[in-house]
Amino acid sequence: MRQITERVITWHRLVIGSPEQIADAIEEWFVAGAVDGFNLMPDLFPSGLELFVDHVVPILRKRGLFRHEYTHRTLRGHLGLPRVAGRSESSRSDLLSVR
Repeated sequence: MRQITERVITWHRLVIGSPEQIADAIEEWFVAGAVDGFNLMPDLFPSGLELFVDHVVPILRKRGLFRHEYTHRTLRGHLGLPRVAGRSESSRSDLLSVR
């Protein structure tokens, strides 16, 4: 376990502190343009994630750094990509017959 922990610590920036300190670190990286998102690696699951959601997310929301709700239902919508037209059976058979 110690070897895994040492390896993960060298791969990722580790932030330990109060909810305000964690929110400060996230804000610092985001405002500097150093990141556009985060992957959370809580120390315990699910309790570590619940603590983050219950204590850090509200701080980030107050600072305008975390959305309250999504404006679209799909990743494609969030990225502003056009909807792909559905494929019909004939277009699928055309794709299969191309050599």
